[in-house]
Amino acid sequence: MNIPSENIHIPDGSIPQEQIDEYCRSYEQAIVDAGGIDIQILGIGRTGHIGFNEPGSDQNSQTRLVQLDRVTRMDAASDFFGIEYVPDQAITMGIKSITSARCVCLLAFGEHKSQIVQKSTEEPISRYVAASFLQDHGDSTFYVDSAAAALLTRIATPWLVGQCEWDQLLTRRAVIWLSLKVKKAILALTDEDYAENQLQGLLKARGRAYDINLEVFRKMMNTISGWPAGKKPGKRVLIFSPHPDDDVISMGATLVKLAEQGHDVHIAYQTSGNIAVFDHAVLREANFVSQFNAIFGLASEQTRLIDKHIHEFLRDKTPASIDSPEVQAVKTLIRKTEAIAAAGYSGIAKEKCHFLDMPFYKTGMVQKLPISDQDVNVTLDILKQVQPEIVFAAGDLSDPHGTHRMCLQAVFKALKQYQQETPEMPEVWLYRGAWQEWEPHQIDMAVPVSPDEFYHKRHAIFRHEIDKG
Repeated sequence: MNIPSENIHIPDGSIPQEQIDEYCRSYEQAIVDAGGIDIQILGIGRTGHIGFNEPGSDQNSQTRLVQLDRVTRMDAASDFFGIEYVPDQAITMGIKSITSARCVCLLAFGEHKSQIVQKSTEEPISRYVAASFLQDHGDSTFYVDSAAAALLTRIATPWLVGQCEWDQLLTRRAVIWLSLKVKKAILALTDEDYAENQLQGLLKARGRAYDINLEVFRKMMNTISGWPAGKKPGKRVLIFSPHPDDDVISMGATLVKLAEQGHDVHIAYQTSGNIAVFDHAVLREANFVSQFNAIFGLASEQTRLIDKHIHEFLRDKTPASIDSPEVQAVKTLIRKTEAIAAAGYSGIAKEKCHFLDMPFYKTGMVQKLPISDQDVNVTLDILKQVQPEIVFAAGDLSDPHGTHRMCLQAVFKALKQYQQETPEMPEVWLYRGAWQEWEPHQIDMAVPVSPDEFYHKRHAIFRHEIDKG
C-alpha cells in the first residue's frame, strides 16, 4: 500500500517477556508524541473485540499483553493451519488507546459478523463486548455490508422503526416474525396480533389479517417440492461446490434425491480445499502409501525420496508457513478422494465429479488471489462440457475467508458468457447450509428430507474423514 516503513507501528510480539511492560508504555508514549490518532480504522471479532480487547476488557485499558479468547483462537486456526499453532496471547492497544482517537471507523463484512454488529450497536454498553464502548465515542461510524447489517432492527424488523413499503418479500418476513413472536400458526394470526405488535401499517397497506395470512401461507406451502429438478427424469444437473465438501454438507439430501430420481447429476468442485487439511493427515497418508508399496513390492527410489521430503518438511515446518508443492499435492489428493467417496455414497459416479482447481485459490495461504479470466474460463468450460439444464451454486456468502463469495462471482460471470453462446440458459438455484441457512421468508424451494435421506446425507459427510480447521 506504499506506506513508508517508518510509519508502520505493529506491536512486536517477539520481545522478551520481561520487556513487555516497558515496551507497552513506550508504545503509548509514541502515540502521545505523535499528537494522538486522527483516524482509527478497526475490524471486529466475533467476541466483539476491537484490537485484541477480549470480553472483560476495561474501558480505561491501554496497550498491554492480553490472553486471547478461545473463540478468537478458533477463528484464527485456519490462518495458522491449526489451533495448536495459534498464540495464546497478544499485545494490543487498549480500549482507551483506541477510543482516544478523534475519529473511529469500524468495518464489518459478512453474515458471520451480523450478530456481534447488532450487539455492539443496539444493546447496552458492556465490558463483555468491547466494541460497544464506541457508542460513547463522539465520532465513530460502523461501515457494514448488507450481510453484516442483517440483524440490525432497521434491517431485520424495519416496521419497528418506521413506515415500510410492503412488497411480498417484506410481508412474508413480517408475518413469519409475528407468527414466531406470538407463538401462533400463520393462519391463526388475528388483526389484534398485527395491531399489538406494530404491524398496523401492514394491515393498512394489504388488508385483513385473514387475507394476508392466506397469501403468505400459500406462498410458503408452494415452496415445498419433493422434485427439485422436476418430475421428468434425465435432466442434466450441475452442482457447483466451492470446497470438496460443500455439496454434501449444504444440499446432501437434495443431491441424493436428484440421483435417485434419475437425473444426470454432475458435481464441479471449484477449489482443492487443500489448506484445510492438517499436517498429521498428510503424515498418515504418506505412511500408508509407504507401507502399501512395501507390501506389494512397489517401492522405488522416487517414492522413497518423496516420503522422506514430506516427513522432513513437516518436521521442520514453522506455524503458518506455506506448504511445499509435494505436501500441497498430497493435501489436494486427500480432499479429492474424500469428495469422490462422498459423491459415490450419494449415488454420483466418479466420472461425474469434476475438479476445477480454480487458479485464484492456489496461493498455499488463506489469503487468495482476485478472480481472474482464468477462473471464469475454467467455470465456463465445465458449463460447455455438461450443458446443464439446471445449475445449483453455493449462495452462502458467510465463509470468513471469502472463498464461497469468489466462487459464486466466477459462476455468475461464466453464466453471463455462456448465455451469449447458447440459446437456452439453465435454471439457476442458490443453496446454503455450510455457513448460513436461508431465513424462511427467503426460501423459493424447500426440499423435504425423510429420515432415510437424512441418514444418507449424514453418512456422505462422514466420508470426509480428515480433521479440518
